[in-house]
Amino acid sequence: MFTRGQPTARPSYVDSNGRWQPGLLRMPSRRQQGAFAIMCAGSLVVMLGMCAVAIDLGQMYNRKAELHGMAKAVALAAAGQLDGTTAGVTNALTRAAAIAATYRHTYSSSYTWSDSAIRFSKSPTPDGDWISGEGAKGQPAGIYYVEVDTTRLDDGSGSGTTFMAGVLSPALASFTIADRAIAGRANLKITPLAICAMKPEAAALRTNPGPPALAELVEFGFRRGVSYDLMALNPGGTGGETFVVDPFTLPGKPYSSSNTTVSKVGPSVCAGKIWAPGVMGAPIHVSRPFPLASLFNHLNSRFDDYATGDCNANGAPPDFNVKPFARATVAWMGHTGEQTAKPYTDGGRAETVADPLTAPDGTTPENYGVLWSYAKAAKYASYTPGAQEPKTGYTTFATGDWASLYKPKPTVSSYPSGSKTPYQATSGSNYGAPSAAHLAMSQIGRRVLNIPLLACPVPAGSDVTATVLGIGRFFMTVPATSTTISAEFAGTVPESALVGRVELFL
Repeated sequence: MFTRGQPTARPSYVDSNGRWQPGLLRMPSRRQQGAFAIMCAGSLVVMLGMCAVAIDLGQMYNRKAELHGMAKAVALAAAGQLDGTTAGVTNALTRAAAIAATYRHTYSSSYTWSDSAIRFSKSPTPDGDWISGEGAKGQPAGIYYVEVDTTRLDDGSGSGTTFMAGVLSPALASFTIADRAIAGRANLKITPLAICAMKPEAAALRTNPGPPALAELVEFGFRRGVSYDLMALNPGGTGGETFVVDPFTLPGKPYSSSNTTVSKVGPSVCAGKIWAPGVMGAPIHVSRPFPLASLFNHLNSRFDDYATGDCNANGAPPDFNVKPFARATVAWMGHTGEQTAKPYTDGGRAETVADPLTAPDGTTPENYGVLWSYAKAAKYASYTPGAQEPKTGYTTFATGDWASLYKPKPTVSSYPSGSKTPYQATSGSNYGAPSAAHLAMSQIGRRVLNIPLLACPVPAGSDVTATVLGIGRFFMTVPATSTTISAEFAGTVPESALVGRVELFL
């Protein structure tokens, strides 16, 4: 018989018939049943606390993600503007503020940008020498890296209050979060071939004899639309001066002579890129001469020619138009004269018949070579000193002006109408498609070589440093040979426009 709260206890056993009989356990007393309620209440408090902590951690994680995204975007955008000049630093600061203004924190609040949050350096090392924007403006040479540190933003974007953590401890009632990003250039779309600037002025007026008198823009001594043999030019001598550009070393930094060997430079010639962050602002490492006999096939990858196996279409894709504009087959001229403007030596200068204001005696129309295949002569009136060329380009002359631009006048017929040039054709006699295997990866403008123009004379020696005055754009009219690079001058381009990739270092 059971007594309340005290049941009879009996162990389990096997009865006389061999059957298992479970034992009786002591029943808990009613005084013990309240322990479950206490345990559940305690667990509920713990669970609520964990939820509150999760909310606080989520808030802090979101804030960290917001700051991280903004810091990275600002650093990448600003680094893309740096070109070793004061203007580049100014542009970087402007761009940083503009990008920061597009971001929000705490889902709706705008960042109050401050230039104190951004610093500059010649090295991406986190603990390197970082200077302010004003300091970088005063010494911009070699400045190619940007650091953005959100701790220097005085807008409260990195701070907040917790939901429940402050209940546990007053020290946890608020939080401060920051982020830091470092970005800089990884490469530039520059061919590691340099030539001399034919004149030191970035832009000059050339008044071609009339009637009518035409004011033409000349850049570093080159005329747009005129083809040159890049291996035969020299403003200070009668033999061509060419140089290999070190594709790895920063301007003004110690260099290795092995960087300009054929094996090191070859891939860069194929790709049309260097892996140094810049060429302006300080002397660069060059060696002379450019070994064209060993590298001309690398240049010809732009014409879908991979015969040597040194280049491949993945790293060095062909141009979208691989049609050679050879002197005897161009549809708009049809002459069998020179491929490039005929070489001419005047006063110890290796130039062409197209360069003197008055053509040398004996010049014939065919001596001007193939004209205007990629670019047209530009009007000086549309040039603004100190300003970049408009995206639409400078105002150009028409083929009807050839009689004043080039004397005696070369024959021109069936030149494309409107603003297009022969290179821009997508069908017909001026267009040649790359192979079907490479068509999808072809690129517009691959035949354009972005070439550093050096201040000459360059110091004597095979391994020296030189100063870059500007970067010229030269369009390859036909494949290179072991001795010649026939290329039409298409103007100059700022270094900041040639940044191939800007990447994060932190």
